[in-house]
Amino acid sequence: MTSTHTLIIGASAAGLASAACLKRENIEMIILEKCAQVGTSWRNHYDRLHLHTSKKRSALPFKKFNSSVPGYPSRQDVVDYLDDYARDLKIQPVFNSEVISVKKEGSYWVTETNSGIYRSVFVIVATGLNHTAVLPGFEGMGSFTGKVLHSSRYKNGAAFRGMNVLVVGFGNSACEQAICLQEHGAHPFLSVRSAVNVIPRDIFGCPVLEIGKLTSLFPARVADKINAPLIRMLVGDIKKLGLRKSKYGPREQIEKLRRIPLLDIGTIQLIRDGHIKVVGDILRVEGGIIYFEGDKQQHFDAVVLATGYGHNLQSFLHCDIDRFNDLNNAPGRQSSFGKDGLYFCGFYVSPMGMLREIGIEARKIARDIAGKK
Repeated sequence: MTSTHTLIIGASAAGLASAACLKRENIEMIILEKCAQVGTSWRNHYDRLHLHTSKKRSALPFKKFNSSVPGYPSRQDVVDYLDDYARDLKIQPVFNSEVISVKKEGSYWVTETNSGIYRSVFVIVATGLNHTAVLPGFEGMGSFTGKVLHSSRYKNGAAFRGMNVLVVGFGNSACEQAICLQEHGAHPFLSVRSAVNVIPRDIFGCPVLEIGKLTSLFPARVADKINAPLIRMLVGDIKKLGLRKSKYGPREQIEKLRRIPLLDIGTIQLIRDGHIKVVGDILRVEGGIIYFEGDKQQHFDAVVLATGYGHNLQSFLHCDIDRFNDLNNAPGRQSSFGKDGLYFCGFYVSPMGMLREIGIEARKIARDIAGKK
């Protein structure tokens, strides 16, 4: 058994930021990573991916993005940044260490992995929201004659040229993958079940999240009302495109539903131009034909399920289930923050961007642990 003061699980952005902040507090720690390198989730994302938050607001504690990186870093830019971050801040994860179980035994947390057992006073879980793909079941999906894949396995549209491809979902990944498919000569459709919010990524050349900071001190509903006229002027009436407008504004949607609105980088214009088509919820599948609400049907060659992820914490972490529910709140509003020496980093969906939020959380966690030394 290996003993340490603090154990961090996961070596992507949240785990690395937590490790860096603990090092600044001179706190002994070990960071475990199930894969052979840092930032595996970023390495596996689709090729076209760019951050929807500016590099200024996406840097982790103690290290900026290089000046050569564009304003909105690409997937590869983030991968390179995380590699450099671990190297420059001298963070050395224990790789190929998959956690099997974490449970409290007396005054310590005992973490069992495929390569050994660890004992620690504190545990920081940094495995992230995008841990396990959510795969919905549709009536007759087993009969579909084309290719089906989750968006986590989508790389680019090269293999789909000339095909009718249904992307299920209307999140930022779904819409950017629809753009990618169109750019590669496919015929993309978006199946949109829920009411949505759309905001431009940039407003008059300024990142929308920078503008959002100006109203961040207001309650969500008030901020949404302030921003609504400008958003409507820039985006237009999405109901004319076959989309339903959410009863919540963008900020309130994040707070109540934990769902980020679409930060539009061109999807809406492609829908207007007829290059991306919008259909409703899937009713059933019969061979290559998919039937939708509204008495519509269409033949498809492939389906991309951009239907999100789950954290899957319950598969290895033994704790009160209320701890998982508490993750819907920012750390400053969590009723059980740091309880029993257990912390979470990178699970709160912030209206100001996930990487920025990770930096805030990592600092807060490190300060809290330092105060308990």
